[in-house]
Amino acid sequence: MTFTCFHCKKTVDLPSSPGSRIGFRDTCPHCSSDLHVCLNCEFYDEGSHHECRESSAEWVKRKESSNVCEFFRPRSASAGANQAEKKDALSALDSLFKK
Repeated sequence: MTFTCFHCKKTVDLPSSPGSRIGFRDTCPHCSSDLHVCLNCEFYDEGSHHECRESSAEWVKRKESSNVCEFFRPRSASAGANQAEKKDALSALDSLFKK
């Protein structure tokens, strides 16, 4: 399985052995950014309370820094691409309707 790093937007391979997880101190092999961060998590959602869809998770102030959230699940590569497309579409709409 792979996912997309929030920082460099490159694909990162996940450990394939059962029970393997991204550790709290793991970093991206391409840009050395932390991997166990909210911005790489499938529960991250800017429109949700505390920007997280997992209701039991504690609030994390710095979404781009490593944290110890036990609910972390790596966002799939396609989900990262969808977020980028969503952001581009919203930017286009904003520029269309500006006065």
